[in-house]
Parts: sequence; C-alpha cells; structure tokens
Amino acid sequence: MSSSAGSRVIVTGATGNVGTSVVRLLSEDPGIKSVRGLARRTPAWSPAKTEWSAVDLGAQEANLAERFEGADAVIHLAWAFQPTHDPATTWRTNVLGGIRVFEAVAAARVPVLVHASSVGTYSPGPKDRPVDESWPTHGWPDAAYCREKAYLERTLDVFERDHPEVRVVRMRPAFLFKWESASEQRRIFGGRFLPGPLVRPELLPFLPDVPGLRVQALHTDDAAEAYRLAVHSDTARGAFNLAADPPLDAGVLAELLGSRPLRLPRTAARSAIAAAWGLRLLPASPHLFDAVLRLPLMDCTRARTELGWTPRRTATEVLREFLEGLQQGGGMDTEPMRGRKAG
Repeated sequence: MSSSAGSRVIVTGATGNVGTSVVRLLSEDPGIKSVRGLARRTPAWSPAKTEWSAVDLGAQEANLAERFEGADAVIHLAWAFQPTHDPATTWRTNVLGGIRVFEAVAAARVPVLVHASSVGTYSPGPKDRPVDESWPTHGWPDAAYCREKAYLERTLDVFERDHPEVRVVRMRPAFLFKWESASEQRRIFGGRFLPGPLVRPELLPFLPDVPGLRVQALHTDDAAEAYRLAVHSDTARGAFNLAADPPLDAGVLAELLGSRPLRLPRTAARSAIAAAWGLRLLPASPHLFDAVLRLPLMDCTRARTELGWTPRRTATEVLREFLEGLQQGGGMDTEPMRGRKAG
C-alpha cells in the first residue's frame, strides 16, 4: 500500500453515474479512511465510511476550501449536462464551479487532485486508429460540453504551473454506461418521455448508419477503478485515456441488437436531431452530435502501463447491460440516478 493508506477523499458530483461508482469503490477500499461526497442534494444511499454534504458548485457562496481542509485527495466529477438551450447556466456550474474546486484544492493544500475530463476535450481526430494523450485538446467549439471540458484543461495547465506541489491527474474516459445509469442517461440525452421499454431488438429492424459515428464506451465501474488507482499512486500525473474494446459503430450495434444497418447521410440525421432539439423534444443538441462524429478513438496504453488499469468488461458487454437497464428502468437511490421506465 502506498502513502495514501488511510487517506480521506472528497468526491464532487458524488451522486451521479460516475460518482456513485467511485464512492462505492472507495468505501470498499481498506486503504481509504473516509469518503465525503458533495452533491446538490444528499441521498438516502450511504455506503460505509461515507458522509455527505449538500453543495452547489455553481453558487459563489459555496465555501469549498473549508470543506476540503484535511483531505488527502479531491476527485472532481460534478458536471451539468442541461439545460442545453442555456449554455451560460452549464458554464456557471461546470467551468466556474470547476475553477472554484481547483482554487479550493490549492487553498486547503490538498496534495492530490483527480479531475474528470473526457474524450470530448479532444480536437477532431481519426476514426481508423487510436490517438494517445498528446492529441490536441481544443474540443469541438460549437458544442458546449466539449468547449467547457477543453476550457478546464487550459485552466489546469495554469494550475499545475502555479501549484507544482499538487499532483494533478486528468481522466479522459470514453462514453460511460452501467445498468444503474440507464434512466438518468435516457432523461439527459433522450428526454423524459422516451419510454425505455421500447428499446427492444424486435422494434429496431434497422439501425441508422451515419458516417463518422464510431465511438468508444466503458463501464462506469471500470472507470471508477482508474480513479481509485490514481488516488493510491504516488507518481501518476497528467492525462489518462480510458476506454474498452471494441469501438462501437452501426455494424457492432446492429449485430448486438439483431438488426440491420441502414446508411443515413449526416445531413439527414443532423436535421432530424436539430428539429427535435429546436422543438425541445430532444435534450441532446445537434452541436453535440457534430462533436461525436469528430471524436478520435483513444489509445489507453498509458493507463495500463502506469496505473496498472485494465477494463474488466468489453464495450459490447457494457452496452448490453445498459440496454437492459433502459428496458427495466435501471437506477439507484440518488436524485440524479432515480430509476423509471417512462418519463
């Protein structure tokens, strides 16, 4: 066990998809003394060694430095995906809230900061070969999610220069899924009124095959293990790509669902998404769709060699579990993760 044995860890965004997995793994780790989860609403769910604090990172009055006093590590996961029609609101929570977290880490002299970046921070890249962590991180500027993730990467560049005493780790995971996240992600990306039980193979004889729609996925618990390993490491610094094989495209998804891929031009797919988003029928914006088509595939060699991390589940296993969660209304006893079959 490294010097982090008996450490006290603070997790922001602790009740969401990634937060619940990170908190659970830390609570089961004998080398972790205590976990404090920060979230806008405290949950009924409370694993061993875990305490909760109600904190809104978007509020200027949040006294984070005081809450971080005595912590050995801060894992910053908090993120707001909506409202997609009001990017100023997500900017306040995601960017300004993230900057408050970084400043509080420095003020409280916390020695380790693990930040949840994303594949979305990367500039457009190849779909036929993976790129490592040196690929440019300017995001896709038209998508608020990518713009905000990329801005925080630049903020961390300055933070690391000014605070070399803090060991900063940036996790850049692919799309993260688990059974328990199905209802939350259906509401975030598909809308409150999309019935999860309709996602059945027999109702999807054809699957849209959009050029460029080739992405990577990862089980949330596997991502959480990388965060746990980063806390325990004495040397891990910088960025780490996290993804499972194989990359997912229409062919892989069609085989999984027992359907057939049907070629659909980008313009047709985007126009449909833009129309639904403009009518507020679909929360996911066409700008995010544009970004997804341009995301590079990631090489995860560094996480394997320096963190000793390997995903336990393949991307197809992850997606199969997630689809079951959609059909069954998968969720957890936290406000963001509450499970429902229909909105």
